[in-house]
Amino acid sequence: MTTFLIIITLGFIAGNTIYFFRQDVNEKGAFDPRFFLKLLLSMTGVLIGFAFLYYFLNTQGTILVFTLSGMKDVTPTFLDLLYFSGETLISVGYGDMVPVGPTRFFAILEAMIGVLMPTAFFVKTVTNKEKKESENG
Repeated sequence: MTTFLIIITLGFIAGNTIYFFRQDVNEKGAFDPRFFLKLLLSMTGVLIGFAFLYYFLNTQGTILVFTLSGMKDVTPTFLDLLYFSGETLISVGYGDMVPVGPTRFFAILEAMIGVLMPTAFFVKTVTNKEKKESENG
């Protein structure tokens, strides 16, 4: 059952990521609040999706420790997992919780998504601004 929930959660995360990269709403100018909202909603969906993924992985064993040297298990609540997901997604990585086992792979994947989505937002915004300036000038 847990494997099924993990697969569903990965699908949810993929759906949010694809939703962001799919159709552009920023066609009129340099900054479109709708495109920013799309980024915000997509990243929030990814954050919540990974928090649930970590929750389901947590039912199968230890996924987080306080330090790698001490390997003291973290018994996380869902809010702790949401926090860990958020600090991983925005690449802050305070280091108060460290992923172990298969969670490391998912944390890397989440960090990559957290870097790529805002980068794509920035590149699209700059590209549209340059395109609009070249059309006008």
